[in-house]
Amino acid sequence: MTPPLPALAVHGRRPPPNWAVRQRDLIAQMDRAALPFVEHSTRPDGSLRQRSVWTSMDGTDNGYEAFLSFPLFYLLGGGEHIHALARKEYDAITRQYADYGTVDREFVTGFDWFHHSESYTYIYYLAMADPDHYNDRGRALRYAAMYTGDDPLAPNWDADHRLIRSPLNGSHGPRFVTTLTDWDYHRPLLANYLSPFEDIPRTDSTADSADNSDPSFKVDWTDDETFATVLDLINRRMTRGDVPLNLSATSMVTNAYLYTGDDRYRDWVLDYLQAWMERRDANDGIMPDNVGPNGDIGELMDGKWWGGYYGWRWPHGARNIVEPALVAGSCATLMTGDLSWLDLARSQMDMLWAQRREEDGVLKVPARHGDQGWFDYRVPDPYLYIHLGYLSQSAEDRARLEEVFPDRTDFARFPDDWGASKAGICPPKPWFRFAEGLNPDYPEQVIESTLRSISYSLDRLEADNSDPETRECYHFQDMCPVLPEGLVQMAMGTPSAIYNGGLLQAHVRYFDPRERRSGLPAHMAALVDGVSADAVSLTLVNTDPVKGRSVVLQAGSFGEHEFTEARVAGAGAGTEGAQMADAGSGGQRIDVSGKHLEINLGPAAQARLHLGLRRFAHRPSHRFPTFD
Repeated sequence: MTPPLPALAVHGRRPPPNWAVRQRDLIAQMDRAALPFVEHSTRPDGSLRQRSVWTSMDGTDNGYEAFLSFPLFYLLGGGEHIHALARKEYDAITRQYADYGTVDREFVTGFDWFHHSESYTYIYYLAMADPDHYNDRGRALRYAAMYTGDDPLAPNWDADHRLIRSPLNGSHGPRFVTTLTDWDYHRPLLANYLSPFEDIPRTDSTADSADNSDPSFKVDWTDDETFATVLDLINRRMTRGDVPLNLSATSMVTNAYLYTGDDRYRDWVLDYLQAWMERRDANDGIMPDNVGPNGDIGELMDGKWWGGYYGWRWPHGARNIVEPALVAGSCATLMTGDLSWLDLARSQMDMLWAQRREEDGVLKVPARHGDQGWFDYRVPDPYLYIHLGYLSQSAEDRARLEEVFPDRTDFARFPDDWGASKAGICPPKPWFRFAEGLNPDYPEQVIESTLRSISYSLDRLEADNSDPETRECYHFQDMCPVLPEGLVQMAMGTPSAIYNGGLLQAHVRYFDPRERRSGLPAHMAALVDGVSADAVSLTLVNTDPVKGRSVVLQAGSFGEHEFTEARVAGAGAGTEGAQMADAGSGGQRIDVSGKHLEINLGPAAQARLHLGLRRFAHRPSHRFPTFD
């Protein structure tokens, strides 16, 4: 028989703080707002009300992105209908894009991991929402097999050279040749990006077409002759061999590990990450953005370490190098507890910082590299620094952030429109300032900001009278009113997952023992206001003045951490199932030494908790706690 969980009980009615009442109201609003969004954007079978024909290799990710916030919201405490809709929509969108021809065997046939990582965050959240669901485990193992070499129909992995064989990959294996049809839809959009190659005569109107001295020049993809040249070069130079972007596949393989605990998945992630560290070392500390079929740097790029697909030059530059390295490092750290796996990302951030220069009194770092060296200097973005610092909780990464961002006063400001594009991308800067103890208004700010974004989405939704046949794949993204990432920051004390492929890693997670499900119980609100390498501080509030509520806390999103102790401040605290020791100042203390802790709050009761933490003490798993 499973022994009872260590538990604390807190009694005594107190008026709930404003943030707690508003947090519960925010959950209720998203529970309701989801329904008109679903009604407007989907047919009865769940398929999206959009164009009936789609031929581009791009776009499948946008279908999934319209709904991937649903399982994230549910696992935090959204209604059961949110869970049902999340599952229905994953299945329906998968069928719809299979009919388009971009999905086979429930996985995209062949595209890049910038877009795969946006699609398949969905299944990571579904796994966290219900790890025992009959479809999810099978999908997780099948998807991982496409990258570990275990699926002969998807030979993406070259074990001899330790590389993924193409930047374009999926259920059909590596996609070595792309066609006009693959690119046709996005040709007008890509004409606005800089040219992918520097040896194409420029066709923009800003300078003589024979002068390519400006590395950021553009070419006109809509011109058939120019496009034929671009397509030929893409197929000869870019579509064979490995690129850093493929490191985001490590999340897919880690997801299989979280289901099974099978070390071969962990070993694959570590081996692949190590291969990229070796390539960095062989290239004077800079990650090359292209590795040829034989494992040689610059093999198809005339020896250049730059110029690859989603590389240092095209289309976005540095972030598509550093971000996948951080995603892979975070997966490796999760499975091993070894923070040194984050060094690949650290090294590239430091390398770019070393290239900084001052422009008009402002320090900037390069975003791109081409034949003429580093270019496209920009103000550093704290996004990945915040994620790195959170994941490691190390003094080293704290010092790194403080050096690059010595003045963080502007971190406290929320942009007005963060929810005006893809659902749920809540900026982490205000949360980080709050975690520093320097932004006390954050709880009200994030609630206000989320409410504005929900209103924006519903306004867009109600104004949409477009013909479904004119709706593109991304049509519904800025209409989704389910925006839970601000709640994730508040309640779980994390900047949330890295959007492009990251797993949701947090100090603490919640389960409802009565309903035997993930998430905060009804009427329960939570606010984490302090996280460190060995502790987390939070407040739990039962907003129900009539009935008591219980919640199970888990150390880590995947039970990877361990609570060492729990202290509850103030009067009214008692114990259930564990020995207590006086902690002084009216508070009480309980030894935990485990992954789970139950908190029982009486009607309208509140608990201010200080939890000791031993990080990465357990093998991570999707498995739920055992409920009595």
